[in-house]
Amino acid sequence: MSCLQTIQDYALRSVGIGERLLPRSDFTLCEQVTLIGSGLIWNVYFGALALLFGFFLATAVALARSSHLWAVRKPAEWFIFLFRGSPLFIQFFLFYEAFVLLPKSGIELNLLFVEITADTRWLTRAWAGALIVLFLNTAAYSAEIFYGALRSVPKGDIEAADAYGLSGWAKFRRVVWPTMLRLGWPAYTNEAIFLFHATALVYFSGFPAWQQKGDALYYANYFADKTFNPFVPYPIAAVYFILLTLVIIFVFGLINRRLNRHIAPTARQRIRFRPNLLR
Repeated sequence: MSCLQTIQDYALRSVGIGERLLPRSDFTLCEQVTLIGSGLIWNVYFGALALLFGFFLATAVALARSSHLWAVRKPAEWFIFLFRGSPLFIQFFLFYEAFVLLPKSGIELNLLFVEITADTRWLTRAWAGALIVLFLNTAAYSAEIFYGALRSVPKGDIEAADAYGLSGWAKFRRVVWPTMLRLGWPAYTNEAIFLFHATALVYFSGFPAWQQKGDALYYANYFADKTFNPFVPYPIAAVYFILLTLVIIFVFGLINRRLNRHIAPTARQRIRFRPNLLR
């Protein structure tokens, strides 16, 4: 089988398109590169959707934490503390057990965006359950970043908005929110990078891959088990994540340039990747 034929058969296998059976023997480098790259589609899915939904929730939580009302501020602080204070892997485990055991026990739980009942078995699958965990986790970390940026908004900007007669939503949308994003964007970029790296933990979580539609690490582990040689598939997965990181830095750099378009290029804060050694 030629490499081109292998790509045609397995490039989209992780989403159910192409050859259903995995190769059993005589594994080629092209098969490993293609299948691990196919699995990366799920990592991009987890990271992109969690980042998108988490961005809006993080903004709301940051605003709630900066509120003067105790009933609004405290739940936001507890949410941030809970998800930042516990390991992501433990969160995967606890949520999976909750999605499995609560319906069996006849306990129904309303999470606002979904209600856990006996009919929500789809929550135990990786494409839904793991996404929810990543979404809540990144929202907590991002909320802390945005909260710090909110506190750093210059008072002069707010006073200028008041002088122009802006108030309420108009002042937040046109002055506070853009300044908050500009100040917090470099740190938020690092959170986005780490989130995409954290999607590799989905394989080790309790959420199973449905019909062998696994992520990059799922296929890397498959080849490592079959060939007894982890020094080929795992470096391939690492290279894919490095390339993905470069794409994120490029895209977020463009957004950062847009946010700072009114500042002289020499005075702009450049985005630097600073990996989190501990989470």
